[in-house]
Amino acid sequence: MEKPRMVNKKTWQEFRDTGLLLLVNQFLHIFGWAIVIEVDNDKIVASYPARVRFRGFDTQSCSNAYKKVSKYMSENAAELEVEANDD
Repeated sequence: MEKPRMVNKKTWQEFRDTGLLLLVNQFLHIFGWAIVIEVDNDKIVASYPARVRFRGFDTQSCSNAYKKVSKYMSENAAELEVEANDD
């Protein structure tokens, strides 16, 4: 019997802060989709998948997201390795 995996629930804000939202949306744009996060006064009020006409993001947004993802990977490398090898 396979042991259940632990789920560490995160917020949409944490997902945005890591740069992963933009990275995921880059992929989804290939198919004309995106995960939309609506923010009002620095508070997330809604999140949902949506069809989009635009494709891609500006260079500065991509650079910022890549830096955030790199920082996340650096700060969490040990934990990610443990999780990846948790048989």
